[in-house]
Amino acid sequence: MDRQALRELLAAQRDRIGAYARARSSTPRPPADPAAPPVPDPVPAPVQELLDAFPAAALLVQPVVDADGRITDFLYLTQNTRAVAYSRAHVPTASVPRWSGPVRLFDRFPLLEDTGLPRMLADAHHERAPQGPEIVEWFIPRAEGPPARLSNDVVVAPCGDHLLVTWEPGHRVRMAVAAQKLVRTCWAEWNVADGTVAPSLGFGHVLGLAPGTPAPADLLGLADLVVPDSLPELYRLLYDIFLRKRRSECALRLKGAYEHVIRVVAEPARPRGGPVWAVRAVLVDITDDTRRRALAEAAGAEARRQRVRAEAVGEVAEGLREAVLPRSPGGLASYGIDTAVVYRPDSTGSGVGGDWYKARGLPAGRLLLALGDARGHGLDAVTLMAKLRYALAGLAYTDAPVEQLTHWLNDMACDDGIESTATAVIARYHPDRRVLRWTCAGHPLPVLLRDGRATTLPAPPGGPGLTLGVLSDQPYAASETPLAEDDIVLLYSDGLTERRDSDPDQDTARLLDAAGGLLRARSPIRDHAGLQEYADALVASLDGPHRSDDVTLLALRRTTP
Repeated sequence: MDRQALRELLAAQRDRIGAYARARSSTPRPPADPAAPPVPDPVPAPVQELLDAFPAAALLVQPVVDADGRITDFLYLTQNTRAVAYSRAHVPTASVPRWSGPVRLFDRFPLLEDTGLPRMLADAHHERAPQGPEIVEWFIPRAEGPPARLSNDVVVAPCGDHLLVTWEPGHRVRMAVAAQKLVRTCWAEWNVADGTVAPSLGFGHVLGLAPGTPAPADLLGLADLVVPDSLPELYRLLYDIFLRKRRSECALRLKGAYEHVIRVVAEPARPRGGPVWAVRAVLVDITDDTRRRALAEAAGAEARRQRVRAEAVGEVAEGLREAVLPRSPGGLASYGIDTAVVYRPDSTGSGVGGDWYKARGLPAGRLLLALGDARGHGLDAVTLMAKLRYALAGLAYTDAPVEQLTHWLNDMACDDGIESTATAVIARYHPDRRVLRWTCAGHPLPVLLRDGRATTLPAPPGGPGLTLGVLSDQPYAASETPLAEDDIVLLYSDGLTERRDSDPDQDTARLLDAAGGLLRARSPIRDHAGLQEYADALVASLDGPHRSDDVTLLALRRTTP
């Protein structure tokens, strides 16, 4: 909020206070007894002198009693010099008539009748016992401007046939108590000689004592509130104060239904050159701070454990990936195919994911090409990736068609468990026919680059097959793509294109634009170095800070006519 907003908020609250005061001050007071009040005897000069010597503001009040002993009114007889000074400082001059002698108390201060003072006056008169101190809050309206608010701790005491009303500003005591409760702080001084304690008003609150429970009367009483594990700390504090005569502090855990912790900061009180007679201490309730610090430390320790575990898992997974996946397929020139691979780990900190690829020769002059993405990240994903990759490598030697290989791989993933799901494109290249025959199991469709244009290959008949590991005994169809010289086919994982909260069609369109644009901007790709540079540039153009998955791109180019 700016300063103007604060100004308007305060002004609105002042308006509410003014409306309240006007409503209360305009309420008609019941008419007084039409009979004139009795004329009191003059206040003797010695009595006035005694009042003026009194160290607090004071009024002398006379109850008016009828024949049945009932109080009908109260006469305001006189006041001492401190009361006059208080009136000058706090009572608006024009709001109260000038003092001219005894007057009905509630004629002079009508709104005072709505407080607890009339009851205190009556009880003091009838019971002949002091009443209070009790907080009396009231206000005096002004002709112009806000009302004057008065708040005092009032005591009413019988004084012969009269009543002595004394008061002192009550906000100091109340603010001291409120402050101790708000910041959960108190203080105390223990007198070691007679085993007594002089505590502040918030002492029991800070110690967590139930209302009405007496506070510990001495240091041994304080020790009785402390759990056994904290007694050595209390002993050390008192040892420092009594024998080393120096300031000391400690944290103490108190007994109770829940852990209650206080910090004690204490110092010795002693005459010069004499022994320690008393212990002065400030006690602070640090229960919430201790609990928050413990939670923060536990969270920090757990975060460190998780980080160490993640680093260890990442190292193992990375080692496994390095052992499983070759850095470059290589050795495929005899098939009339050149390949390039780019891998980027995910940017979330796990370091590795489930992306995998396979490119190797098979008997009868055919070539196995595959790229997949196992579910999840870290060691579990790499483990599943390794299972699928090695299983495919073995199954490929059966000379079964790619749709049968995909069917078997799906059944194996289903048998591995409910979490073992993966997507994949599995293909064979037939050099004699220059045809790429491939299946799709829930994976992004390959991209064909031809004559500077990038297009998505049509899905196999019936559309892409179901993701591996979801439902067993699923049929998969294959699609055949003839490759011309210098055609490039891109197999890639979805981490290359997918972004948070993005549209899949827009992701694919972005890939096609980037792939075609980069190809047209370059001279014709004629060797392995050119293909690798192109693959690196394509991944770099699509990579960014919003990627949350690892990326694998397998680019294959037909090289022979």
